[in-house]
Amino acid sequence: MGKIAFLFPGQGSQTVGMGKSLADIDEGVKTIFDHADRKLNSSLSHLIFEGPKEELTLTTNAQPALLTTSIAILDYLKRSGIEADYVAGHSLGEYTALVAAGAFTFEEGVFAVRKRGELMEEAVPNGEGTMAAVLGMDRDALSAVTEEISAAGNSVQLANLNCPGQIVISGSRKGVELASEKAKEAGAKRVIPLEVSGPFHSELMRPAAKQLEKVLNEMNIADAKIPVIANVSAEEMTAADEIKENLIEQLYSPVLWEDTVRKMVELGVDTFIEVGPGKVLSGLVKKVDRKLTTYAVSDQESCEAVIQSIREGNV
Repeated sequence: MGKIAFLFPGQGSQTVGMGKSLADIDEGVKTIFDHADRKLNSSLSHLIFEGPKEELTLTTNAQPALLTTSIAILDYLKRSGIEADYVAGHSLGEYTALVAAGAFTFEEGVFAVRKRGELMEEAVPNGEGTMAAVLGMDRDALSAVTEEISAAGNSVQLANLNCPGQIVISGSRKGVELASEKAKEAGAKRVIPLEVSGPFHSELMRPAAKQLEKVLNEMNIADAKIPVIANVSAEEMTAADEIKENLIEQLYSPVLWEDTVRKMVELGVDTFIEVGPGKVLSGLVKKVDRKLTTYAVSDQESCEAVIQSIREGNV
């Protein structure tokens, strides 16, 4: 039988009402939302369940909201006995993966991502940095474009290498605009500007990474009990020191998501369970290899379907 990986979504997957149907019927799930409220001294759960969307979408809210919801759904799933051999998360989702792997507590994780969101917001004045998705272009060719633009004084880098033919670039507004034009000239099928509040996973996030290090230094980071595939290297990490270093570097480095999926396949994973709202990551897994089995769990119905499937030996 193949191995199982849990995947945790990043910013952009948040939706008003996520996790509510489970919290309404399950005391354990509700408790996790209550813990988040207490730790952050705010009514985060009310914002998650009721909105407004504009406020939930703010980086400082979206990050703890997604981590809380994913961990609450995971709690429900794990009580059925389903365990993962590996875990990974996209950007912010890496913190969720580390909570799932026991590298730090849920309370510490939710506090850390609230601070991370604040630092990311503060790093670059609003409007000065942005991101864009480039479709249908090879990573080496796109990397050459961004390096050329950056060398000429307009900072732009590869930020998310999501799947074949889907790469997000990030940097200064001017850098992203110039790289977008040049990418189209070089054969990119489409370039889609993204609605984001900053140039995440770019060199412009280095000041935030310096501040984040202080936050991480105050946390009790332990060795992970399950191997986590790191965004920055697409390699297994379990050692506490390595986890801290990777989380700092992750803020200004590209998310190697396609490589992460390929690494897990190499390690024997054939079933990927996306734990949290949306189906972005399971969709990206399928774009890497259509033969892989994927599930997206976000409510009682989808959780029960996965539980039944695994019990029946369909994975």
